[in-house]
Amino acid sequence: MLLALLMCYVGFTALCLSTDRHHGELLNSKPSTRRRLGLRMVGWLLLTVSIWPAVAATGWAQGLVEWCAVLMLSALLLVLLLPYRPRLALMLAGVGLLASPVAAFATL
Repeated sequence: MLLALLMCYVGFTALCLSTDRHHGELLNSKPSTRRRLGLRMVGWLLLTVSIWPAVAATGWAQGLVEWCAVLMLSALLLVLLLPYRPRLALMLAGVGLLASPVAAFATL
């Protein structure tokens, strides 16, 4: 379930960075059209693929329920961190991106 949580959080952060406001706030620049499209594609891809580890761990019935809970938890964490600690939100996404392969190998 950790892998699904990490993937959801990084996916939501990528979607967040695809907007002008949050990209400027976190990275101090305006995203180009190509970067915006890339961030959106990566964000939606990660959110979609994050279903796989949840379903693989506990089956379709329980896995989808747990995936919805992980999806809400990661979105809530990002929403609570952005106004007060935006740099921490960005650092957590980087740590989540680096920790995802470790979590993937731990589940095998």
